[in-house]
Amino acid sequence: MASIPSISQSQLFLKQTQFISPPKTSFLMIPISNSTQSLNLYGSKSNKTCVFMRPMSKNNQSLNLFGLKSKKTSKTDQSLNLYGLRLRKTVVAAAETAAEAAEEKGKKRYPGERKGFVEEMRFVAMKLHTKDQAKEGEKEAQEKPLTKWEPSVDGYLRFLVDSKLVYDTLEKIVDKADFPEYAEFRNTGLERAESLAKDLAWFKEQGYSIPEPSSPGLNYSAYVEELSKKDPQAFICHFYNTYFAHSAGGRMIGKKVAEKILNGKELEFYKWDGDLSQLLQNVRDKLNKIAENWTREEKNHCLEETEKSFKFSGEILRLILS
Repeated sequence: MASIPSISQSQLFLKQTQFISPPKTSFLMIPISNSTQSLNLYGSKSNKTCVFMRPMSKNNQSLNLFGLKSKKTSKTDQSLNLYGLRLRKTVVAAAETAAEAAEEKGKKRYPGERKGFVEEMRFVAMKLHTKDQAKEGEKEAQEKPLTKWEPSVDGYLRFLVDSKLVYDTLEKIVDKADFPEYAEFRNTGLERAESLAKDLAWFKEQGYSIPEPSSPGLNYSAYVEELSKKDPQAFICHFYNTYFAHSAGGRMIGKKVAEKILNGKELEFYKWDGDLSQLLQNVRDKLNKIAENWTREEKNHCLEETEKSFKFSGEILRLILS
């Protein structure tokens, strides 16, 4: 009987695929075929063996047969799917954000725009003042400063009569509301027509003759009435400047005139029921809300009307000196 040759442990080792796992390094032994000497990825039998060594991290507690994938993956790996779709989305989003930022940076900004459209209107109006009227003023003074005015009662009455005609017209327009946004300005507390009627009645009681409206008031009244029917942005410009100018510079003028010719009497024209600053803020909020629905071109059109508003109101104001 033929003797069976003894097989050493090392020979047994070479006939099997084993994993030897020291504390920090794993050994993966995979058969290699004689013909190709290359790794058979599909586990076919071979006569030779190659050993792959790969360090083991805490996250990679085990390797699959090919040493290609660990059971645990890093946070970075978890954020990417097989085709990199999530990464692609991130890159696209970042590119879009950068493009929007560049567009915003390149966009023309109008003075006061960040605070709302009323601030844009205020900025344009201030530029049309003279430097002695407002620090933002850019116009050269063409008349005597207010402190050197010499008003007359007759001239002041003409100013009040023409002013009443304009306020009557503005208040009728918002009551009628040919455009829905006009209705927002009903009963704001800024109305002046009724107060002017009381003042004119007081002058009549004092024995003064009340004149008929003159050209400055008639022209301005006709202009805003026609404008209101076809051009709401332009009309809103006149509405804003008429009421807001009177609440600021108008009050100062009224005080100076009263000191010179009325023994300091304060007319009803310069009084408001309630907190004036809050009444003005309420109207600002409404104006800003309406302008949110306007295009940039419509806003610019409104701003461009400011100079005409100053022209008409200036002609009425100069009646005080007539």
